[in-house]
Amino acid sequence: VQLQASGGGLVQAGGSLILSCTASGIVIGDYGMGWYRQAPGQQRKWVATVTRGDLTNYSDFVKGRFTISRDNAKNTVYLQMNSLKPEDTAVYYCRALGGPDGEFWGQGTQVTVST
Repeated sequence: VQLQASGGGLVQAGGSLILSCTASGIVIGDYGMGWYRQAPGQQRKWVATVTRGDLTNYSDFVKGRFTISRDNAKNTVYLQMNSLKPEDTAVYYCRALGGPDGEFWGQGTQVTVST
């Protein structure tokens, strides 16, 4: 099982990025999918989740700026990030959870927001 995250990079404050997480070895339609982030020296924090039924939830610090979505046909989950702030700088990880084979983490993609 592999969750391949991509789309990170360097962006100026106020800019946008789209992260993708493509799964192999599992069918994401059988899982809830989430995005998490970890800034240097901090614990990993939950960012957003989309359930198998396409219900979405967001942490307070991204609500209104980030949008999580899934394309089951492409076995991919996305995180659209708008109005980025320097404090959004972190490694972003995707996670598959609540499915028939347990849970899985992706390898992470770096997002850096400059002032």
